[in-house]
Parts: sequence; C-alpha cells; structure tokens
Amino acid sequence: MKLAGLRVVDLTLFLPGPYLTLQLADHGAEVTKVEPPGEGDPTRNLGLSDGPSTVYFRLLNRGKRSVMLDLKSEAGREKLYELADGADVFVESFRPGVMERLGFGEAALRKRNPRLVYCSMSAFGAAGPYRERPAHDLAVEALSGVLSLNPTIPALPASDLLAALHGLAGILMALLRREKTGRGDYIDIGMHDVTVAALSNLLGPVLAEGRQPVPAHERTTGGSAFYRIYDTADGRRLVLGGQESKFVRNLLGALGRPELAPLCEKPGPHQQPVMDLLAGFFRRKTLAEALEYLSKLDVCYGPVNTLPEALADPNALARGMVVEDAAGRRHLAPPVRFKEEPARPDYQEPIIRDRP
Repeated sequence: MKLAGLRVVDLTLFLPGPYLTLQLADHGAEVTKVEPPGEGDPTRNLGLSDGPSTVYFRLLNRGKRSVMLDLKSEAGREKLYELADGADVFVESFRPGVMERLGFGEAALRKRNPRLVYCSMSAFGAAGPYRERPAHDLAVEALSGVLSLNPTIPALPASDLLAALHGLAGILMALLRREKTGRGDYIDIGMHDVTVAALSNLLGPVLAEGRQPVPAHERTTGGSAFYRIYDTADGRRLVLGGQESKFVRNLLGALGRPELAPLCEKPGPHQQPVMDLLAGFFRRKTLAEALEYLSKLDVCYGPVNTLPEALADPNALARGMVVEDAAGRRHLAPPVRFKEEPARPDYQEPIIRDRP
C-alpha cells in the first residue's frame, strides 16, 4: 500500500485527529494511538456498541495499534520519546502549550528527530487571542459565521472534518517536501481557520458589499427553487440540487411552464412562483412517484434518505462503501479509490496492549 512503512504517533481523541490518522492507517501507515490512563479515548464508551468497542470508536480507529501512557510518569514519558524518535509523523490535539509543558513540543521532538512531521490540531490554532480557549465543532461553526446562515445544530461536524482533511493534506505535503529536503515540518491546524476558509462560496455579499447575506435570497441557502427541499404526498422529502439553466429548462419544460425559466437565472424572492409550482407538484406525488418522474429527466435530485436508507442505497452498495468484517459488523470503506495500490483497511479496532 502507498503508505506502508510510514510510522505515525497519534495523540488525538474524539473525531478530528482520529479521522485524520484513519486515512493514513487505511492506506498502510503504522499508526500508534497513545491513549490516556483510565478509560482511554472517551469514544471507547460513547454511544452504542456492537463488539469490544463502541461503533463510534471502531469506525475511527480501525487498524491502529493502541498504547496507554501516563505522560506525567517517567516510564510513560520515556516510551513516548522512543515512539517519537522512530516516527515519521506525530499528531496531537491538546490545547496549545500543553505539549511544551510536558516536554513533547514541536521544537523538542524535531530536535531529536529532524525528519519528523509534527501536526498540532486545536480549536483556534497555536497563536491568537483564543489559543487557550476550549471548543468543539458547534462553537467553532458558530464563531465562524456558518450558523448565522442556518441556525440549527448541524448533523455533520463540518469544522471537525475540515480540520482532519486539512491536517491530512498538510502532512502529505510535508512528507513530499521531506523527500527533497530531508527535513520534517510543523503544521498548525486551527478548526476556526479551516471553517472560515471554507466559506468561499458564501462570502459574495460580505466581500463585495460589506453586508450579511440574507439566507432566503442566496443561491445555496434558500433563494433558489432548484436548490431546495420539497415535501411529498406521503410525508417524505426530496431535494432539487442543480441550478444550471439546462436542468431548470428540462424540468420546467416537462411541467409545461418553460416561461418561468428566466426567473431562475439569479437567486432571490422573485423565484417564489417557481418554488410554488414545484412545491405544489411534489405535494401531489408520493416520494416514489416523484423520484420515478425525475429519473426520466436530466435534472439533479435526490430523496432525503434516513441513515439506514443511505447505507442501503444501491449506489453506496455498488461502490462498496458498506462492508462487513468477519464478525458481521458493518463498516464504512475508505472513500479515496486508487487504481494502483488501493487501500486495504484492517477492520479490527485497537485493543490497548501496553498500560502504565
């Protein structure tokens, strides 16, 4: 596999860091997960279990080796130094300053191992007025402005996942550079930074006119008839998710109202007649009837699936996104598909082998 031989030390908990190192493990990296004394990673006991660990824990930590170290003890500290000295990548998610106080900061470890790629992940980054402030995904999404456009608790932890994927990209870029220079690097990932950076398609009103967007008038937050959720006759929902003119013309033409297409050229309240037309049409059909109708047209659409429906979706199954291990437990497959040396994930969750 592509990352075979890469040694990773992972001092992260919960979601962002473990999701990052999961991608490395799935593609062959040897990931050693360092857990704190006691319960270990809190996700071992968070949510429902279908085996030795919770579903939450095993989905994020499969294929890793786990050790439990007390970093305040001499034995624990020596073991971590040993791991870091032989590692290619070191990932931690403590608040800024904690690793330095423990003696495992970037400068200390890279002095011992100049080839080390050291990645720090935190809510607000290593510098700035909020550096020592704790936060999880919801608070970061609020502070970044995301929740002002859709003020409800998001189901997907976007800030966590953005931090994980930016951290992954940074690590891989640093490893590529190391091939040329022989030296590692330090990567500072702030969840707040990556969430603000992800707002590019929403900042037109802010940067061009200095005003807060009106969600009901914008292209992807409610101002477009063809980027919207609609109710069906049987209490289900579907979405239209493509605003290109060809999709607009295809559906409005099929409904006998092609003259409404020009209203959809720009988002805003002037699209209300189109929204009303589509809402009325879909309310007269069951979800199955609506999907059958749309399947014959070249438009972007989809049902609002439940999570069980999503895992049973024909495309997800055909793409191999849901797999079973030898014990019959379901897992999510790695989403990045390589023709050469594809991922071969180990679906066993780590059992703590070493204890303080």
